[in-house]
Amino acid sequence: MPEVGDPIPDVTLTSASGPVRVRDLIGQRALVLYFYPKDETPGCTAQACAFRDRYQDFVDAGADVVGVSADDAASHDGFKRHHNLPFTLLSDPGGAGARAFGVKKTLGLIAGRVTFVIDRGGIIRLRWDSQLKATKHIGEALAVVKQLASA
Repeated sequence: MPEVGDPIPDVTLTSASGPVRVRDLIGQRALVLYFYPKDETPGCTAQACAFRDRYQDFVDAGADVVGVSADDAASHDGFKRHHNLPFTLLSDPGGAGARAFGVKKTLGLIAGRVTFVIDRGGIIRLRWDSQLKATKHIGEALAVVKQLASA
């Protein structure tokens, strides 16, 4: 399981237009990569909307935000439109990406909720894991992104 200070695993996820290698999302900007259980559920909606509401702060601090769940592209598209989400949502249909990042299921059933802040070199700088506190980590992730920008 990758921890703070470790390089990210080499994972390919899926977008509506095809495969997306996570390593290709870093380089010019930091990356906030968050895994969440399911589109349109209360906690996941609160989390996505919290990222939406602070999205410009993340962009201004030099980071992109990307959400990941097992939902397909059509579900993501509806979720994005319904909540005006300005960031990318990727699919992890078989859960290989979540497993590579060490995102564990709660009670062995519910997909995990873990947020990573990844620097421009592909190193994990924050790992935040909580199934129940869906929005608490947004400010902490932004603080880490700002620290990276000033380093």
